[in-house]
Amino acid sequence: MGSAFASIKQGLEEAVAFAEGNCLQAKVHQFSPIDVKNVRAKVGMTQVEFAATFGISVSTLRHWERGDRTPHGAARVLLHVVAKEPQAVLRALAH
Repeated sequence: MGSAFASIKQGLEEAVAFAEGNCLQAKVHQFSPIDVKNVRAKVGMTQVEFAATFGISVSTLRHWERGDRTPHGAARVLLHVVAKEPQAVLRALAH
């Protein structure tokens, strides 16, 4: 239990330092906004095909394309990778 506590304590201290602007070692990745409809068009898929291929609900995809909602987290990362290397992602998913 001691090592778990120490790890959690260290993480919290690092988070506080980062929030205060004192942590220069942290890597912050910022993604530019993504045009989901353009990404889908680039891959040449319908909304239904795109959603099924990448594990996204069609409803969510439609909201993203309309701009009602924006993708976050892993979905946002996936869409950026698909935008840059669509064939690599499709090959990886085919296996």
